[in-house]
Amino acid sequence: MFLSVFDVFKIGVGPSSSHTMGPMVAAGRFLDMLRHAPFKPHGLRASLHGSLAFTGKGHATDRAVILGLAGFLPDTFDADAAEATLLAIARTRTVSPEGLPPLQFDPETDLIFDYDRPLPGHANGMELMALDAQGDVIQRETYYSIGGGFVLTAAELESGKAEAEGPEIPFPFKSAAEMLEMAKASGLTIAQMKSRNEAARQTGALTPGTLRIWQVMRDCMDRGLATPGILPGGLNVRRRAPAIHEKLLEERGRNMAAPHIVNDWIGTYAMAVNEENAAGGQVVTSPTNGAAGVVPAVIRYWLDHVPGATETRVPEFLLTAAAIAGLVKFNASISGAEAGCQAEVGSAAAMAAAGLCAVMGGTPEQVENAAEIALEHHLGMTCDPVKGLVQVPCIERNSLGAIKAVSAASLALRGDGTHFVPLDAAIETMRQTGRDMHEKYKETSLGGLAVNVPNC
Repeated sequence: MFLSVFDVFKIGVGPSSSHTMGPMVAAGRFLDMLRHAPFKPHGLRASLHGSLAFTGKGHATDRAVILGLAGFLPDTFDADAAEATLLAIARTRTVSPEGLPPLQFDPETDLIFDYDRPLPGHANGMELMALDAQGDVIQRETYYSIGGGFVLTAAELESGKAEAEGPEIPFPFKSAAEMLEMAKASGLTIAQMKSRNEAARQTGALTPGTLRIWQVMRDCMDRGLATPGILPGGLNVRRRAPAIHEKLLEERGRNMAAPHIVNDWIGTYAMAVNEENAAGGQVVTSPTNGAAGVVPAVIRYWLDHVPGATETRVPEFLLTAAAIAGLVKFNASISGAEAGCQAEVGSAAAMAAAGLCAVMGGTPEQVENAAEIALEHHLGMTCDPVKGLVQVPCIERNSLGAIKAVSAASLALRGDGTHFVPLDAAIETMRQTGRDMHEKYKETSLGGLAVNVPNC
């Protein structure tokens, strides 16, 4: 099993990896298919299903599909160019992706929110169609946005394709138990094993690449800490991170400050990231956009508040976290639409706890214990965004997820790595819980807080 650190931590755009980045990536894949097709399409049509339909407008899925069909991609996204393109498409009812003729596409009629027909493969399903001059469908593909910006066609999903093909890796652990066995046999840390797996797949310059990921995370956080105002979407949610951060800076150095104030620092770091994500800013999936604040908040806490911390070890943190993300993704899910928020913030907290434990000197056994504690205490968490926006309760959930991650790492470091519930059992429990969870609690905004608080 192999999932690159650069797949776990992808640079993209908010507010959602599954509902914004994934559909944009799917549209890009469909355009590539058309560029190699033997026919010339005349127009395009898109149909959103399941969670993409129910919470698509709140997650900006409509904008993502339109821009994706116009040729935009998450990792090169230009916000100003996107706004100009959306205005042009609304006026001309045409998209003009590179390498294809201008294609008819009217967002009012050619982008369909199908609330009645969920697709069988995953809660986040969409169909993209190419039309001839008469409006008949001449090419159709079904895509599933499976969380974290990952996209599979229906055929890929059915065949069980879950990872990129490539050379064998030296440490192909598929479970936490195998990971610990390989660490013990090799004498390597989890990050070292992950690093050697990355090298076998030649996924890029590892240290510069991971440090760039951290820089984008930190830049996102800094923007969130400095930018006040009201978040878009109609809930009139006020950004809180800048004001809290300013007060924390004023209080710094006071001898009488309560020890628990450090939780405010951790939580504010996470909120800053997720407020930026909610505003549609540049963000790093960690492992999703909806949970993007947890890992960077814990890294920032470690660097700014823990003696001896240094940015040179951030790659170790991210590699350890990515190893845990791979276990969760391949044995359960990181998708809120598939397994609730336990799969998003819960997974992120497990990743952050593992990374923090590792850079603070934890053994592989303690790292596994830290991840298990963090995940176990998110089990059963629903995904119930008010008005389909990644704001309430998502922003605060990242704050508390980061605090739980730090506590989990600390608890694990106080022990010797032996514990009652294995990480594999927690991951399997999360999978089963997600399977049994009612659909209204899985990113449809049909249950929970989404229906019990005013949302307009």
